[in-house]
Amino acid sequence: MNRLCFALIMAASLSLACLFTPPSAATAANQAGRFFVMGSGTMHLKNLRNNREAKVSLLNKDGSFNEEAFDKVDWVFGFPAEEKGEHISPRLLFMLSYFADRLAPGKTINIESAYRSPEYNDKIRENGNNAARTSAHQDGLAVDFWLQGVDGKKIWKTVKAKNCCGIGHYGGKIVHLDAGRPRFWEAATSGTRSTEPDYNRHVYLSTEYDRYKRKEQVRLSFSSLSSFDFGVHSTAQVFRADDDRNPVTTLRIDRAGESDCYRIGDRKTARSLTTSLPGYLPAGRYTIKMEFCEKPFEQMPSESVSNQIELIN
Repeated sequence: MNRLCFALIMAASLSLACLFTPPSAATAANQAGRFFVMGSGTMHLKNLRNNREAKVSLLNKDGSFNEEAFDKVDWVFGFPAEEKGEHISPRLLFMLSYFADRLAPGKTINIESAYRSPEYNDKIRENGNNAARTSAHQDGLAVDFWLQGVDGKKIWKTVKAKNCCGIGHYGGKIVHLDAGRPRFWEAATSGTRSTEPDYNRHVYLSTEYDRYKRKEQVRLSFSSLSSFDFGVHSTAQVFRADDDRNPVTTLRIDRAGESDCYRIGDRKTARSLTTSLPGYLPAGRYTIKMEFCEKPFEQMPSESVSNQIELIN
C-alpha cells in the first residue's frame, strides 16, 4: 500500500471515529484543570453487581481526555453512552478519583451501584430499598462505593468537608457520591422515600466543567427532575459569583431558534443544552441562571442557578 492510500484510509477512519464520539469528552484540548476537585484520573474500578472491572487513566500524557478509558468506565458502570450521547459524568469520575487518591491511593474502588435506568430505579423503590425518585444514578451522576480498609464514615466526613457534591452514608463501609448539588446525609436524614423532590422542586442546573476559556461552548444540564414536561427561556443570565443581583451578560441557548420558551421533553434534552461564552468577560468566577416557562406545577421553582464556573485567560 502506498503512502497516499494509507493516509486517505487513516483520515477516513478518524472521521468515522469522530461521528461516534460522545460530545462530553470529544475535545483534544488540555483538560487537566477542568474541575475544582480533580484527582489523577487513574483508577482501578470493580463493579460488584455486573462483575466488570478495569484499570483506567482518564487523562492522556498531553492532558487530553482518554476516550478509550472513558469507554471502559461506561462499560464498568453499565452506562449506555451511545444511547445517551455522553459518557458517565467526567465531574463525578474525577471527584471519585480525587477522594480515592487521598484515602486509599492505588486501591480498588469497589462499586455497589452505578448507573441505573429509570425503570430499574423505580423497581428498586417498589421493593422498598433506598432509592430516590429523582436519583442522580439515572443521569450517570452517582456511584455507591467502598474502599478497602477505609471506614465509610471517614469517606463521608472527608467529602462533606470539601462541600463539592452529594455525599450520603447509610452505615458501614459504603457511601453514595454524586455530582449534583452539594449536600450530605446519613440514614436518618436521607429522605429517599420523601415526596419533597416531586414537582421538580429540587431541579439542579450544572455545567459540564468548572473552568472555561472565553468563547468556549458550555453544556448545561438539569438533574433531580421528577417530570420533563416544562420549558426554559431561550436566554440565560450570567452573574459574578459574588453578586447575584446584577447580571453581567446574557447567553442565547443554541437550538432555541426564535422561540422564547425552549421545551424540555425528555431526559436527554434536559442534559444537552448548549451555549457559548462571550469573548469580553474578565477572568473570574461566575454563575449562570436559567428561568423556567410553561411550568407544569405551581410548586416548581421559577429559576435555577448553576454551580460556579471560572473563566480563565
